[in-house]
Amino acid sequence: MLSAADILNAKILVVDDKPDNVLLIEGMLRVAGYTSVQCTTDPHLVCELYRQNRYSLILLDLQMPGMDGFEVMAGLKEIEGDGYLPVLVITAQPAHKLRALEAGAKDFVGKPFEMAELRARVRNILEVRLLHIESTNYSRVLETTVQELETSREVIRLQTLAEQERREEELALAQQTQQSLLPRTIPTFRNYCIGAYNSPTRYVGGDFYDFLPLSDGQWAGVLADVSGKGMPAALLSSMVLGALTSEFRAGTDPVEALNRINRLVCDKSLPDQFVTLFLFLVDTEGIGQFIGAGHNPVFLFRKATGQIERLFSENFFVGMFEFASYRSLPLNLFEGDILFVYSDGVTDAENEHDQMFGTERLLNTIQAEAPGGGDALKSGLLSAIGKFTGGTLQTDDITFVIVEKRS
Repeated sequence: MLSAADILNAKILVVDDKPDNVLLIEGMLRVAGYTSVQCTTDPHLVCELYRQNRYSLILLDLQMPGMDGFEVMAGLKEIEGDGYLPVLVITAQPAHKLRALEAGAKDFVGKPFEMAELRARVRNILEVRLLHIESTNYSRVLETTVQELETSREVIRLQTLAEQERREEELALAQQTQQSLLPRTIPTFRNYCIGAYNSPTRYVGGDFYDFLPLSDGQWAGVLADVSGKGMPAALLSSMVLGALTSEFRAGTDPVEALNRINRLVCDKSLPDQFVTLFLFLVDTEGIGQFIGAGHNPVFLFRKATGQIERLFSENFFVGMFEFASYRSLPLNLFEGDILFVYSDGVTDAENEHDQMFGTERLLNTIQAEAPGGGDALKSGLLSAIGKFTGGTLQTDDITFVIVEKRS
């Protein structure tokens, strides 16, 4: 896990042809606590400096004589094998912002810039960059383990029971690693009762959920479903959850946070990978907003009327299109209302006859159990799914979150 020291000790390079600007930015970074800041006014030196130091962030002025920032980024792309450029561009030309992002920059700030904004953007990029490096290293270790298991499958079949048990323990450890991404305990928020459930398949699943306290009594909840199963899905889950946590800790608006994470997933995931999620924010009075990104409809049981509402928004999957822009919709919870957020593994749960649990059975269960409260709904739903599937091995993760509004 990243610490504050990891971020403050990250290597940073400031590039600007004007010495006054370099001194200003360097001073701001050092006052903010960053300990490893280098500077240059010569853009021709940037690529060689990057080869030697592999900076976690480069603050790059776009308009420089002799060699502009776009030429610098082109040179960096030839060095960086995976094409990831840890570059925050600084420009006074609004027309250059989109071109800079298309060239590989991860963010931008306009001139004249505000110190608070620059500090926030620097920290955001560093958090995502360091999480990316941590996730990449973690991915290499786990992918090596998977390759070894695949290569030795036939050998394992012929080995002794003790050897087979050892391999199973390794796979169980991978499951424990994935499970560690989920909250160890369900948090307590004023005026709310929260329940959650996750049952992954194939040892390492792609579903996750989390709850984050925000300012002014608000809190956020998210449930996401990563495409695919196994180790690739788990690794993408780890990256998305880490990036989402970083954005909220930095105080980023939820819509902008999702826009940034979408670009990150588009840039770093496999071509056939994407994420569906449902993100919501509420305060102690039950007033808030939600964003659905390609996720199945969420159900809201109204205590006062006994009716079930469907919450759905027409946003793209995360990681499908880099140009996607997300929008939120209002959310209002009243005393006794229950918000039910789930992955499609709930409705796709199969019995021995290949029949699915389905939306109709889910709605009937909510209608029958929700009047008794969130705990009754959780218990009743697990019982209904268990009776329906009869112990049949499932092919998709079963994950859901229940939020009950209390007085």
